[in-house]
Amino acid sequence: MMIRTLLSTAALGAVLAVPAAALDLGEMSEAERTAFRTEVRAYLLDNPEVIFEAVAVMEERQAALQNANDDELITDNADALFDDGQSWVGGNPEGDITIVEFLDYRCGYCRKAFPEVAELLQSDGNIRLIIKEFPILGEGSLLSSRFAIATMQVAGDDAYKQVHDALMDFKGEISDVTLGRLADTLGLDSAPILAHMDSPDVTAVIDANHALAAKMDISGTPSFVMGNQMIRGYVPLNGMQQIVAEERS
Repeated sequence: MMIRTLLSTAALGAVLAVPAAALDLGEMSEAERTAFRTEVRAYLLDNPEVIFEAVAVMEERQAALQNANDDELITDNADALFDDGQSWVGGNPEGDITIVEFLDYRCGYCRKAFPEVAELLQSDGNIRLIIKEFPILGEGSLLSSRFAIATMQVAGDDAYKQVHDALMDFKGEISDVTLGRLADTLGLDSAPILAHMDSPDVTAVIDANHALAAKMDISGTPSFVMGNQMIRGYVPLNGMQQIVAEERS
């Protein structure tokens, strides 16, 4: 489909060194169209690199448009991203770079990114991290996020961090029973946390994060806002370090 698109009248005009405006295939006779197609085919067979050059140009233009759109999305939603008053904030609260991560505890790539994000924060020392609970992978994901948010609202930020880290490594079935046991294992009082999980305050956080993700064109996890860049998908540690360096420069 991409190659077919590239072989538009504009691309064909470039191939034949004829202005695109002068090419009107509808005005050609059948014989002229046949000759035209034959010439184009012969040119492309002799110069196949033209197709790859055109693909590269198209991808660069699409990336530039996406980056411009992402810049606007980040600016328009800055308060909800960076200062919503209800998301957990870690790392260095005064850091010069802020990373916002949309995550799901049952997401394999979120779990893969988890130790790398931790290493980035520890090794850098000047990054602020904001977690957006974004459960999208079923009931287990939703229960996990409700439990984590309820923990923060009932027991505070430090307890949330304990639960967050534990859920990232948790391999069993997610249920009220297993979550209660997890809280007890961490030395937390599970009863008030479990009782708070279905509260309107917890639901409001999840609904707000889903609404924000929709505005940001985020549909999968993990997704990151790193400074002024939007990253939809997993990024290894060295990639994150490169993005942070670009933002600082």
